[in-house]
Amino acid sequence: MIKVLIADNHPIVRLGIKQVLSTSPEFEVIADVATTSELFDSLNKVTPDVVILEMDIPEINGIATLRKVKQEYPNIKVLIYSGQSEDVYALSTIRAGAFGYLSKTADLDYIISAIKKVSEGNMFITNELAQRLAFDEGTQKPRRFFRKLSTREVEVLKLLASGKRNKEVALGLNLNEKTVSTYKARLMKKLNVDNLVDLLQQAKALELY
Repeated sequence: MIKVLIADNHPIVRLGIKQVLSTSPEFEVIADVATTSELFDSLNKVTPDVVILEMDIPEINGIATLRKVKQEYPNIKVLIYSGQSEDVYALSTIRAGAFGYLSKTADLDYIISAIKKVSEGNMFITNELAQRLAFDEGTQKPRRFFRKLSTREVEVLKLLASGKRNKEVALGLNLNEKTVSTYKARLMKKLNVDNLVDLLQQAKALELY
């Protein structure tokens, strides 16, 4: 039996996932939590095979939470479940240690197949996402820049796009301000812009707003 922990701050989402998984005897939901503090409290008491982690779970951002889970509980596999843009965040979360990325817009059947695949130690992304990551076509063309960015650069860009100043970005990511300035300079170079306004326009194109 595959033991699952659901970490999402929306009660209806947690209930929905539990109901989907209850249709199969292969799964047991051993806990569901709404915040990162609740997540780590639960992980001190139970040992799931797979954590379904919401990208925007409160208190600590999803990628930072993912890194902490991988550091403290290296045998637990994490599946990111998110309403954020797949094109932007899937590779970023996988680079940070996730075993898969599933959009909340995906068919419910994907949840079962994704958890099974991840529990076996295999990577999961949807076929549609795999195709979009492989080809720059149509509306996906602006997002080709994303593959140039590191996970940390995506985090910095997202916080800048949300209106955070360098000091706030530094505090949020546990960096110093000089390092944030360095990341900002790298982002401008990689995204081929020379000012903050254009940088934020690129963030908008990448759907980071």
